[in-house]
Amino acid sequence: MTRGYLIRRLLAIFLVLAIVTFAVFAITTVLPGNAAIMILGEYATPDAVAALERQLNLDQPWYMQYFNWVAGILRGDLGMSLRLSLPVSQVVGEAFLNSALLGATALVAVTVIAIPLGALAALKRGTAVDLAIGLFSYLGTALPEFVTATLLLVFLAAPNSGIFPAGGFVAPWGNIGGFAYHVALPAFTLGLILLAHISRQVRSEMAEVLSSDYIRAARLKGLTERRVIRRHALPNSLAPAVAVISLDIGYLLGGIIVVEEIFAWPGLGRLLMYALENRDLPVIQAVTLLLAGVYALSNLISDIVIAMLDPRVRYA
Repeated sequence: MTRGYLIRRLLAIFLVLAIVTFAVFAITTVLPGNAAIMILGEYATPDAVAALERQLNLDQPWYMQYFNWVAGILRGDLGMSLRLSLPVSQVVGEAFLNSALLGATALVAVTVIAIPLGALAALKRGTAVDLAIGLFSYLGTALPEFVTATLLLVFLAAPNSGIFPAGGFVAPWGNIGGFAYHVALPAFTLGLILLAHISRQVRSEMAEVLSSDYIRAARLKGLTERRVIRRHALPNSLAPAVAVISLDIGYLLGGIIVVEEIFAWPGLGRLLMYALENRDLPVIQAVTLLLAGVYALSNLISDIVIAMLDPRVRYA
């Protein structure tokens, strides 16, 4: 991977984020309702509404509001939340940390389970093990998050069972056991479809690699089956899986909104729903821009990891 490729990708990310800023601003400005009226209430006097609009710069032309917002982003100033009266950077930062904990837990658990599961299915092709893993994958893909979450809440968090809490959040640095107890159900809900998707991808790639000529040549050299799998088959099967994981991060970011709302997890998804309901434009804009940035960076990181795993990959 050349330095020029990295520079071009970083420039492309900045271009994408610039387009996202304009799109987000354009969408939020056409939302129904008036932010000043929502803050002051529907019985506010016109003078009070006009004064608040001047304070929030809502009386300026849209292009001036846009450039002022972008200039604030470049300075690290995301403005103030219209409903919470707190800096947007503080509100979004706390929510992002909570969402990152949930997303990272789900992604790590999925990666640790899905790759061995897919490899096992490939090694046991045509057997009952392969069939069982395939059925699990199809079932996981077919269930949307709200169905999975409802089933988990009914059977594992109902008052009569009480195995797991129905919602809430505990910081891991204060109580790691409490965090694991509260994150189990939302992380499983968020990762079930990813687990099915990645395991199927690994199974497909692994089966193709195991039937290739260089695997036969490695076996003819007298290498043990374990060495053939670890040294040759598995690394060449992981590069496509990494690409799938990076694409699934987009799904992860979308699914986290539903999961956080159902399990009362105080992350970006729940914050975005709150901001949309209350027309808190600075928070909506900041959360959307942050999600777009995370997705763009995840694609860049996946390209780097693929190049490290597969030496055949070369970027001009």
